[in-house]
Amino acid sequence: MLLSVKDIHVYYGLLEAVKGVSVGVTEKGIVALIGANGAGKSTILRAISGLNRPKSGEIWFQDRRIDKLSPQDIVKLGIGHVPEGKRLFGEMSVQDNLLMGAYLRRDWDEIRQTLEEVYVHFPILEERRKQSAATLSGGEQQMLAIGRALMSAPKLLLLDEPSMGLSPLMGQEIVDIISTLHESKIGIILVEQNAELALDISTRCYVIELGRITLEGESAKVRNDENVKKAYLGM
Repeated sequence: MLLSVKDIHVYYGLLEAVKGVSVGVTEKGIVALIGANGAGKSTILRAISGLNRPKSGEIWFQDRRIDKLSPQDIVKLGIGHVPEGKRLFGEMSVQDNLLMGAYLRRDWDEIRQTLEEVYVHFPILEERRKQSAATLSGGEQQMLAIGRALMSAPKLLLLDEPSMGLSPLMGQEIVDIISTLHESKIGIILVEQNAELALDISTRCYVIELGRITLEGESAKVRNDENVKKAYLGM
């Protein structure tokens, strides 16, 4: 198992946002978290990446417990996080944004190789590498946010709403990119408001409601659940 989240409880002040959630990700697996806004999906990702420390429960990555580690130490171990809203450095160039993703690395030859690989995934970023990030379209900014996370050489990638605000065509392009990353042996946890998209691309799915898992299983089986059809697929 690449990642094991075991019965975590996460609070914002006195508010319990995540209530005993357990999630597993295998190597090369794509796991989807679906649910309504405010269900706790993003908080689960933030707990994994060390931004919101669980009050109880455990998180294990490659047989090492990580829920007490700092975010930078978690990045060093191989977990990349693409947050909702991209969070780019707008005034910096595309290439400088990408290099910021490698700020904890010192293997300069391998950093250059990773940069070349990112440009293979996202040719438009190489074309616009000297432009400021703020001048890119929404889809291009999402590519840049994913590319920046890839610069840390992750074994697990956390993607928070990658298709939000994008046209259907650009959303499909992001889906194709996620499929390519999956083929390159990177595990992925995908938080996605578009349940149809999430179920199409993932191998396993967890339905989150009010901070709890209400359904989990292979994505094909979750898709056939009558409650999921009514609540998330408009059927």
